Amino acid sequence: MTGLPAEAAQTAVAPPARWRGCILPLVLFGLFAVAPAFARHGGEGYILALALRVMILGIAAMSLDLILGYGALISFGHAAFLGIGAYAVGILMSHGVGDAFGQLAAALAASALFALVTGAISLRTKGVYFIMITLAFGQMLYFLATSLAAYGGDDGMTLPRKSLVLGTRILGEGHTFYYVVLACLVGAYLLCRAIVASRFGRVLRGTRENPVRMQAIGFNPLAYQLAAYVIAGALCGLAGFLLANQTEFVSPAFMTWQRSGELIVMVILGGLGSLHGAIIGAAAFVILEEVLSRITELWKMIFGPMLVLVALFARGGILGFFRGLRRG
Repeated sequence: MTGLPAEAAQTAVAPPARWRGCILPLVLFGLFAVAPAFARHGGEGYILALALRVMILGIAAMSLDLILGYGALISFGHAAFLGIGAYAVGILMSHGVGDAFGQLAAALAASALFALVTGAISLRTKGVYFIMITLAFGQMLYFLATSLAAYGGDDGMTLPRKSLVLGTRILGEGHTFYYVVLACLVGAYLLCRAIVASRFGRVLRGTRENPVRMQAIGFNPLAYQLAAYVIAGALCGLAGFLLANQTEFVSPAFMTWQRSGELIVMVILGGLGSLHGAIIGAAAFVILEEVLSRITELWKMIFGPMLVLVALFARGGILGFFRGLRRG
């Protein structure tokens, strides 16, 4: 670097720094990609089902992290979008519409529309009022789903099969569905990463820090927050579409406030404001649930204190904890 101006030296060093930030996501996606090959050595069905659940919940948690980690919008009704995406599959399939592309379009459109309407109302409030209004909207949708007797009501509805692709059952063959979910996870991550790195993302972070100042310099915080809320809702609807196809079952339990709380826990556990941290948080939550539930039915009594310890001693979640160890 000798003889180079300071600006040139910084430019020369910057690309490797950016690439270092991509290593962990690449490792994560690589592990998901090779999981089917390792699963062949034993417990294939169980391992792949676990990995699928992690990836699908990872998409949902990542969509929440977009508004929570970068916009400081604490939504206790985010699981409503998960339920909307799932019910889009179930309702259309019950009426003979089994095409995956039609179901996906309906899931994304319905989730985005619900986010637009509820977000336009909720975002006019702040703090605990925003939390309570999103919770109210989520519970309203939950009770609506339980009242739909034609679609299973409180018991939910079993799907006859996975969605069709161009009239074929390719999603049910081999590992096709697994890699479709992985592609959706990678696509959602790249989309969220592009949004966060864009001017839109910088304004969104600015509204988190000081909305009054952002408004003073010519930006409309409500418009940016609403746009982010709609994008997050649509992405969570995608997760709901995938969840319905994975479980081949749709239930109002997909959209309870407890599920919204679990998504918040995943984001905090992995590391708030880190997109791949949301995926890591989803993996940690699912694995801990599997392990602890084998020990006792009251596994949440063990998980709760563990989460408190994370909040007290690892402020940045799992990612923050390991970053602190590396610096030390």
